[in-house]
Amino acid sequence: MKHFTKENLLNLPSRYKAHLINSCTGYKSANLIGSKSSSGTSNLAIFNSVVHIGSSPPMLGFILRPLTVKRDTYANFKETGFFTVNQVNTTIIDDAHHTAASYDEQISEFSKTNLTETYLDNFQAPYVKESAIKIGCNYVNEYEIKENGCLLIIGAIEHLYLPEQILQKDGWLSLDRADTVAINGLDAYTLPTLLARFAYAEPDVPVKSIT
Repeated sequence: MKHFTKENLLNLPSRYKAHLINSCTGYKSANLIGSKSSSGTSNLAIFNSVVHIGSSPPMLGFILRPLTVKRDTYANFKETGFFTVNQVNTTIIDDAHHTAASYDEQISEFSKTNLTETYLDNFQAPYVKESAIKIGCNYVNEYEIKENGCLLIIGAIEHLYLPEQILQKDGWLSLDRADTVAINGLDAYTLPTLLARFAYAEPDVPVKSIT
């Protein structure tokens, strides 16, 4: 078994260390965050850190790297108050990954990919037409992670769009039917396979499958 101590990790080459630490925590969500500046330029960026924050009220969060350089996504939702979260599926992984390229703030990533900028129900931020699951969010708050300068961004879910056929009777979403992909590390895209779904766990009661 390979063993890395904290000292080993700190002394690794930067990119090697980034790949290692980003991979060791497991698969992460793959989402495109859409936003628009007050001057009208749309922005689209891939994120692997979108997480559930709470369901009542509905909220999600994501991690933003330190503001040591201008972050267009951050600048946009701070100006307008809105952003969208668009799940990545198997048909758009190339273009989704390309949004990580550093373009000038006045160039929209939509214009550099085959992804389609679309607007729904008069929401100010752009959605990705090709994304099966789309979430419209209102920026709520941010919290600095003092240990490394990153920000935890909190968004309130205002709109949720999804294919009806993936919605189960109890509200659970069968993401495999939407071909939703996950990210392994920073740059590897994978297609998860449903192994099992279980009923609510209770003390001293055998686990029951509900798949």
